[in-house]
Amino acid sequence: MIETKRVKTREELEKEFYIRKEVFVKEQGVPEEIELDEFDTLKAPCEHILLEVDGKAVGTGRIRTVDDCGKLERICILKPYRNLGLGKVIVKELEQIAKEQGLKKVKLHGQSHAKEFYERLGYEVKSDEFMEEGIPHYLMEKVLL
Repeated sequence: MIETKRVKTREELEKEFYIRKEVFVKEQGVPEEIELDEFDTLKAPCEHILLEVDGKAVGTGRIRTVDDCGKLERICILKPYRNLGLGKVIVKELEQIAKEQGLKKVKLHGQSHAKEFYERLGYEVKSDEFMEEGIPHYLMEKVLL
C-alpha cells in the first residue's frame, strides 16, 4: 500500500533525513552539512512529507513558500523503489499542499536527469542549465489549476 504522510513528529523527520542522506549525501556526494538546513525542523516555515510503501518510508519531499510561489525541494526516493511511479505521488502531494495554501504556482530546481520526468508532470524549464552542489539543474515552474 502506498501512502503519503505529512511529517508531524521528530521520528518522522528522522526517517526523512535518513532517506535524504542515502540519496543526496551517499549517492550524489552532497555534503551533509549542506543537505540539512534551517528548514529541517518541525517548526520551519515549510511542510515535509514522507511516502511509505507497506509501512516503510521510501521517499520524501518538502515545500515552502518563496515569493508567493510554492518551492518544491528535497524530492527523493530510495534506490530500490525508483521507477515505480512514486515520484509522481510525492510531487502531486506537494502540489496539493500548495493549493491548500492558496498558491497558484510552484517551482523547483530539478536535476537535469529528471527534467523529462518533471516535464511530463506539467513543469516548464525556465532557465539554462546551472550547477547546484556540483549537480546540473534547471529551474522549472508549473501553474496550478
